[in-house]
Amino acid sequence: MKMILTTATSPDEYIDCLAGWQKSYAEALRDAVRATAPELQERLKWGHLVYFNNGPVLIIRAEPTRVLFAFFRGKRLLHIEPRLKPGGKYELATLELRQDTPLLRDTVVQLAEAAARLNLAVGDSTKATP
Repeated sequence: MKMILTTATSPDEYIDCLAGWQKSYAEALRDAVRATAPELQERLKWGHLVYFNNGPVLIIRAEPTRVLFAFFRGKRLLHIEPRLKPGGKYELATLELRQDTPLLRDTVVQLAEAAARLNLAVGDSTKATP
């Protein structure tokens, strides 16, 4: 799936480049993550929003037909959100959001808190040995 290409050079510009329901979802996710885990450093990396603390923690990625909410240690978060789909490198798992996908703010808060704690406790998943 193609991501939304942007000329953004900052997280604020990334959000500003979005439109419609993707912008609403990305803003809501971003607001919840920043309020829940202010210790996470927000960066524009790999063309989307990535949050770091002791390595990458989570991603918010807008695409033309969906918004992805992904966690580098997401395989360990399935007990919070069983719709997370494991895949890719590390312990990555992704929640695919479409215009009609329900997602409670409380679930976003629980995911962000748990993901931030995991990175502090276990370390950077991108540096783990298989």
